[in-house]
Parts: sequence; C-alpha cells; structure tokens
Amino acid sequence: MIIGVPREVKADEYRVAMTPDGVRALETLGHEVLVEKGAGEGTHIPDSEYIEAGAEIVDCDTVWSRSEMIVKVKEPQLTEYSKIKRGQTLFTYFHFAADQNLTVKPYNRVQGVSHYLLQ
Repeated sequence: MIIGVPREVKADEYRVAMTPDGVRALETLGHEVLVEKGAGEGTHIPDSEYIEAGAEIVDCDTVWSRSEMIVKVKEPQLTEYSKIKRGQTLFTYFHFAADQNLTVKPYNRVQGVSHYLLQ
C-alpha cells in the first residue's frame, strides 16, 4: 500500500502524523511511504530523517494523488477537499461536531477512519 503523509495546513497545527520510526515500521512491512516536503518541520524532524527511514519526499499534490491511504493529524481542511480521490482511505482525527462539512463533503468518495474514535 502507498501511504501518504501531507503537511498539516490547519492554522496553528505544527504536528506531523508520522515519525521516521513509523515510516521505518511500515517500510519493513512492505508499504511505500510518501512524505510531503517539510511535513516534519513543525516538530523539528528534517526531511533527511524521513529519507533515512525509507520515505520518499514529494510535493503536496503527489502525496494526495499517489497515496492509497492518507495519514493526517487533523481533519482535512477546505483547501484539501479537492485533493481527496475516490476510494482513498483517510486515517485522521475527524471532529464531526465542530464542522458539518466533514459529514458531507467530500466523504462520499473516501473510506474514513478516525483515530480519535478507535478503541
């Protein structure tokens, strides 16, 4: 599976959804991990650490277009809705009560998994 880690675009959100250790673990299992250039900057993780772990550093559009699963910290923002492709799995925090758009747009095209709701 190709797993993508985009840079978070929500205001004041500096975390990244995957560390280099996570990349290494997924690569060991045979998955390919794409990390958006600079995604780890807010947590002081340089691209070079992701590369050493086995990730491919790519631009934003490539993360979204090539990935079968997107892993994010926060729910997709309006600017990201158009990047989500049919059949893609989103593994992220969905705060449905705060934004009704999350229950309607663009989720008729995706499989969503909220890590907040997992037990």
